[in-house]
Amino acid sequence: MKRMIWIGVGVVVGVVVVRKLTKVAESVTPGGVAERVGGAGAEMKASFKAFWADVSEAKQAKEAELFDAIERGEDITPLLADDDADHDQALNGRPY
Repeated sequence: MKRMIWIGVGVVVGVVVVRKLTKVAESVTPGGVAERVGGAGAEMKASFKAFWADVSEAKQAKEAELFDAIERGEDITPLLADDDADHDQALNGRPY
């Protein structure tokens, strides 16, 4: 009976090892590499879309602020100057 249990354990371990080795072998084939690269490309695309959505939202908020100031007849120069100052501060310390 003990031998049957050990044979069963050996079969289970063998199946697990074969499955893991098969996964590793598939990951280094051209198809597996292409799948990983495609997944990375999809993640990059999603990140870029999220970034672009943030930029668009900030742009729309700034445009709304400027249009409101124009409708009220206010001077928009300070609103524009703040952006330039922030931009100049962001570039300080950079070699280019």
